[in-house]
Amino acid sequence: MKILFTICARKGSKGLKNKNISNFLEYPICYYTLSAYDLFVKNNPDYECDLALNTDSNELVEQFKTTTINFTHIPRTEELAGDRVGKIDVIKDTYLKMNKNYDYVIDIDLTSPLRTEKDIEGVLNSLIENKDADLSFSMTTSRRSPYFNQVKKYGNGFYKPVENLGAVSRQEVPSVYDMNASIYAYRPEFLIKAIKLFDGKAVAYEMKDTAVLDIDNPEDKDLMEIMAKYFYEKYVEYGNTRKNIKNICK
Repeated sequence: MKILFTICARKGSKGLKNKNISNFLEYPICYYTLSAYDLFVKNNPDYECDLALNTDSNELVEQFKTTTINFTHIPRTEELAGDRVGKIDVIKDTYLKMNKNYDYVIDIDLTSPLRTEKDIEGVLNSLIENKDADLSFSMTTSRRSPYFNQVKKYGNGFYKPVENLGAVSRQEVPSVYDMNASIYAYRPEFLIKAIKLFDGKAVAYEMKDTAVLDIDNPEDKDLMEIMAKYFYEKYVEYGNTRKNIKNICK
């Protein structure tokens, strides 16, 4: 089985300056993603894996070069460098420029340090096992529900649930999930024609709820580091990802 892994990252950041090249608990934040990828490759020797970095950041490319991970740099084109460009377009561009046949394309987010190789396997296997699915993604159980405790302001100026089913307890409403944007897996035949994520049939893999924050400002990063310390110490699978960083450093 041939798998293309993609990592897509623009230079700069509006919320947190230089987020993609920042440090996270003493290491460059990209090392955590590269460590999870490295463990996945080592634990799945029958898979033939390539890694492609699509970026316009020379600093990020240099950080990748300080590890033992083999990767291909795909320069981010100007038309794909804007902050309103859909990520699926960048993944598609990466796949086409690799100019090879792959069975699956897996995108792993650069700023998701709480991820394990088992999570990557879970997203991939959920797609492999469902022959009718076009893509798979990682998710967590949502802490809030649009049917119960998420509200919006209506035209009369008063607030009600986003989707009002008249429920009096959370147990009465449908289960909902948060897409945590950590891992996506695609069948290439869907990827090359897709415009939006849910143009295809999607399945999902539920990751442990690590209260993952989108790191968009310094406060997010500070809180994420506090939570990460707890998970690295308490759970072996997360701790292994951090410990493996030493193995990939040159």
